[in-house]
Amino acid sequence: MLVLVAPGQGAQTPGFLTDWLALPGAADRVAAWSDAIGLDLAHFGTKADADEIRDTSVAQPLLVAAGLLSAAALGDMAEIAPGAVAGHSVGEITAAAFAGVLDDTAALTLVRRRGLAMAEAAAVTETGMSALLGGDPEVSVAHLEKLGLTPANVNGAGQIVAAGTMEQLAALNDDKPEGVRKVVPLKVAGAFHTHHMAPAVDKLAEAAKALTPADPKVTYVSNKDGRAVATGAEVLERLVGQVANPVRWDRCMETFKELGVTALIEVCPGGTLTGLAKRALPGVKTLALKTPADLDAARELVAEHGQQA
Repeated sequence: MLVLVAPGQGAQTPGFLTDWLALPGAADRVAAWSDAIGLDLAHFGTKADADEIRDTSVAQPLLVAAGLLSAAALGDMAEIAPGAVAGHSVGEITAAAFAGVLDDTAALTLVRRRGLAMAEAAAVTETGMSALLGGDPEVSVAHLEKLGLTPANVNGAGQIVAAGTMEQLAALNDDKPEGVRKVVPLKVAGAFHTHHMAPAVDKLAEAAKALTPADPKVTYVSNKDGRAVATGAEVLERLVGQVANPVRWDRCMETFKELGVTALIEVCPGGTLTGLAKRALPGVKTLALKTPADLDAARELVAEHGQQA
């Protein structure tokens, strides 16, 4: 069984859309999306520097557009035939489009509102996120809570991401949990998936009222708890609440295992989720769809592991 997954914020790098935009029809598609949401996605995906695309209001729609564009280059969902889809953080909106819950324009409209609302919430207090490398998850979580930090991403394979104020993160750097080798600051502009994002929830809920979600056409695995969600209404409700709730990617991977996953493809700009899967899902074939040069290998995985294989 093939699982198609979409990465979250921090995966973006300067110029990462350049090669994708050279594919037939890609530039026109991205131009239409840009017009729909009032953001020049092509510019930010090809010419903007690291600081510009670190901006939450830019990074989030850019990541969803990249995921949709790379998946479309691989084929339509009927051709790819994944057994399940999922996304990490903002990647859940990409996954919702893969599952047919939202069309591409609706997904990008929602993520544009999400990015703006979260950027506004992040501006209230200087906050951030840092990844903990190594250590025992239970020990790390208890230590984070002692420092007033939130385990905002529990990613599995021993990886936890802490979120909170810059002062709290500085204290973590000086006082690491037992067994943690290193604390690595992430390329994000706020303490996402924590109480700091609560103001964004109401704004996203208002934006969601304008959408009419369809029920998922393939198994949609929610990163709130790793559960498969059967209705479009619940998917949308979870997308709204997710901005202030921790990401449980570890539980998503447990669900993949229960479903019988044999291959996992991570859409552009892939890499992070593929790395986690290699450690947590031994024996599962993985591929990060980073550039169009990866499409042939991805098509081989689709042919071998897609539901129609």
